Amino acid sequence: MKINLTSVLVEDQDKALTFYTEVLGFVKKTDKPLGNFKWLTVVSPEGPPGIELLLEPNEHPAAKTFQKAIFAAGIPLTSFAVDDVQREYDRLTRLGVVFKTNPTKSEWGTFAIFDDTCGNLIGLHQG
Repeated sequence: MKINLTSVLVEDQDKALTFYTEVLGFVKKTDKPLGNFKWLTVVSPEGPPGIELLLEPNEHPAAKTFQKAIFAAGIPLTSFAVDDVQREYDRLTRLGVVFKTNPTKSEWGTFAIFDDTCGNLIGLHQG
């Protein structure tokens, strides 16, 4: 068993696509109409092939409640691995990304948390 698709809840798929591609550096893989929304995935140009991130609409009331609650609690929805958290923090800060925590060292690695502008906090992790 392996992970090949995971998702992040987003308030606006087009806004999310712009942020995740133009700011974070992911690449659009799939963009297919699906009713009022899209099956919209991005991939990492640096990651192993076959792993996609679905930019999933948060239209279900439970999804909206969950997303708002974990954001308010300061909990990242997910975390992305990077080689150097400080370097990514510096790059993303120059691009206007708002961080909720600066790079912080812990016993399990270095991390930072940012706002993805789509309703989520996202972690960066360096092991």
